[in-house]
Amino acid sequence: MMSRVSLVGLALVVVLALPFLLKPSENLLADADETLVVISPHNEAVRYEFTLAFTRYYRERTGRTIRIDWRLPGGTSEIARYLAGEYMGAFERAWTRAGRQWSPDVAAAFDDPKVVPADSPAADTPEQAARRFFLESPVGIGIDVFFGGGTYDFERQAAAGRLVPSDVLRDHAEWFREDTIPWRVSGEVFYDKEARWIGACLSSFGICYNTDTLRRLGIERLPASWSDLGDPRFFKQVALADPTKSGSAAKAFEMVIQQQMQDLVKETGRDDREVLAMGWANGLRIIQAASANARYFTDAASKVPMDVSLGDAAIGMCIDFYGRFQSEAVRVGDGSSRLQYFTPVGGSSVGVDPIGLLRGAANKAAAEMFIAFVLSSEGQKLWNFKVGTPGGPVKYALRRLPVRKELYSPAYAEYQSDPTVQPYEEAKMFHYHAEWTAPVFRAMAFIVRVMSLDLHHEQIEAWQALVKAGFPREAYRTFGDMEAVSYFTASGRMREVLSSRNRIDEVRLAKELSDHFRSQYRETVRLAQEGK
Repeated sequence: MMSRVSLVGLALVVVLALPFLLKPSENLLADADETLVVISPHNEAVRYEFTLAFTRYYRERTGRTIRIDWRLPGGTSEIARYLAGEYMGAFERAWTRAGRQWSPDVAAAFDDPKVVPADSPAADTPEQAARRFFLESPVGIGIDVFFGGGTYDFERQAAAGRLVPSDVLRDHAEWFREDTIPWRVSGEVFYDKEARWIGACLSSFGICYNTDTLRRLGIERLPASWSDLGDPRFFKQVALADPTKSGSAAKAFEMVIQQQMQDLVKETGRDDREVLAMGWANGLRIIQAASANARYFTDAASKVPMDVSLGDAAIGMCIDFYGRFQSEAVRVGDGSSRLQYFTPVGGSSVGVDPIGLLRGAANKAAAEMFIAFVLSSEGQKLWNFKVGTPGGPVKYALRRLPVRKELYSPAYAEYQSDPTVQPYEEAKMFHYHAEWTAPVFRAMAFIVRVMSLDLHHEQIEAWQALVKAGFPREAYRTFGDMEAVSYFTASGRMREVLSSRNRIDEVRLAKELSDHFRSQYRETVRLAQEGK
């Protein structure tokens, strides 16, 4: 019989040897001739498959090896803040080395799209000179490519001047046609005509739920619409993400509001601001009810379907690929999965997750090749082909939808993970009106944070009182009163405050609205207890 010391020694050998036994046959972090630096919110599966495919592609075409250095500061909103800070520091160094005087006005103007240089440098104000210097400079931050996220953040990066035109539209003009990668689909723009960003894959938004948990809760009717998230039976069973931290969460909330606006426009035959304001308020009420049912608000949108699949929550809002990927991850031997995802009918547009070239890219040639690869048929097949199919991923079924139209033809159906999903057909059921909500996109996220996240305890108390009392009319009306955050206020004073660089005004506004909703929730409790 082996001694205890021998057993401990054997266990130690196994522990030390295990990492080497499990080491992949191809080291994706090995030394290489070149390095491409990519900042991204994409998950490990996407990073793995694109690293593996592109490094092989690059070696075949150049004879050189390349490694991808992925930078992962967080979600798209965190990436946006990171880029803004890094470019601020890089520009300050370049500006002062050129013998120029640094000042708060220069700092505020260099990446401000509202600052337009004069007709000639001699006529520039100091702010215009800073803006001109930045737009004509090769100022970089050691990162080559921004890959993944929503169009809202990419549009802001492009307007600021941090994203610059890629050569892909010029070099592959045949890709950018209506039958391959269209420019606009049902109101959503799929690429920037200056090629500062291009949609790499498609995305929509919807609901994920756990069939086992629904059965445990005694809920037989499956959820079908955004409003189902406010069903009182889902109290403390809804998983949501913070829209001020996650761009995809904010976009999902925008879809709720857009659908309410569209329904009222169809019903009334009008699309004036009064009708839009009613749709805005209705959408916020749906979000408010879902928030009152929320178990938590996570900073990472990818956590929502993971927790729902584990039964830590019954239902949640998420972007389509998070839901589909996690459904795949918990699929069992017979092909079934306890996690289901769906997009509410007419409840979401089909948009894109872009890719773009960053200003001052140190390895611009490799960055251009990477962008072209991602948009090529070879790169696009990785998104939704099954593992092991011709041109498909090696290890992970990514369950994302390619942007190239031709990949939805019947010829590819047998290779696809989701052959029945036809996003270009689904897009016809929802026309995104950017002019309705894009200008108040940030205000919307701010409202949700103040109304629901910052006051979640008070909101829950009011919601419980309503449920217990059977939703008496006056109490319910008080709970959902959106006058303080009306469409007119959001697009007026609130938008102005949030666009200002004076953060003190934003803090004051947050306190003002917090005090208002705290009082509103307390009044709801009082009225509900009195049965009014």
